[in-house]
Amino acid sequence: MSRIGNQPIEIPSGVSISIEHPKVTVKGPKGELSRAFHDDMSVVESDGMISVSRPSDEAEHKAFHGLTRSLLSNMVIGVSEGFQKDLELVGIGYRVQQKGKGITLNVMLSHPVNIDPPEGVTIETSDDNKIKVSGIDKQAVGQIAAEIRRVRPPNVYTGKGIRYAGEQVRIKPGKSASSA
Repeated sequence: MSRIGNQPIEIPSGVSISIEHPKVTVKGPKGELSRAFHDDMSVVESDGMISVSRPSDEAEHKAFHGLTRSLLSNMVIGVSEGFQKDLELVGIGYRVQQKGKGITLNVMLSHPVNIDPPEGVTIETSDDNKIKVSGIDKQAVGQIAAEIRRVRPPNVYTGKGIRYAGEQVRIKPGKSASSA
């Protein structure tokens, strides 16, 4: 039994849902998201709650049951509150600059790296070493944050690089530590 799929989703005030099987559209104060779900999943809105049900207990239906409920929940949260990922640059000489809607990263590569966000995602910088990625689509926000981190992931020996805010990087001892 899917524990996540059986939980109802509460619709906050200011959010409206329109269901045209298999497409669901969610509108809220921050914007509008629309997505088509698996044909076998049924989405029902009643009394300010959204519930998802599946036709059988097959493994595929169980998997889609939980997935559909999670994606719907993320859509509702996105249009009402939005999503945000914070990144920080660690290292001497590592800095970021705002260039229009995008950013330019100087992270000790032979060239500066320009990153432009897709529609619906905003990138903001504060200081020279903090980046905030925000938007209403959780997948798009996470994808852009991962692409920014991929430019210079944290080095396991020095800790320098781009990391998520609060990310713990385990520093390995170097060669000299093993011979002592």
